Amino acid sequence: MFKRIDHVEIVPKDLGKTLDFYTDVLGFKVKQRQPGRPGSPWKEIVYLTLNDTMVEVLEAVNPAPLSTASEQVGYRMMALEVDDMDKAMEYLKGKGVEIARPPMLLGKSKRAEIKDPNGITIEIRQW
Repeated sequence: MFKRIDHVEIVPKDLGKTLDFYTDVLGFKVKQRQPGRPGSPWKEIVYLTLNDTMVEVLEAVNPAPLSTASEQVGYRMMALEVDDMDKAMEYLKGKGVEIARPPMLLGKSKRAEIKDPNGITIEIRQW
């Protein structure tokens, strides 16, 4: 019945910086851009794909600021899988990406956390 997660939605504070980060730094591709419907809270909607995953970026008319609470009800973060954590971290540091938590070994896997231009946490995971 249920096949997969189709997409994750994010609301940025700056659409241009967000699109630059997800496309130029993380390698997402723009699948589709469309204006929000009249009367909706969305100015523009952009669908970004990375292989078989998608992120929907919703530019809000008047977004509230991101909560700084790390333990709150709701989705916490998304995770991107990498082949080589060390190479990924070196690349991200070279692009000026904020490393929120450096890589740590968790059994046979490694994980780290970065921040996008909006302060949204993204986990980086090597299995």
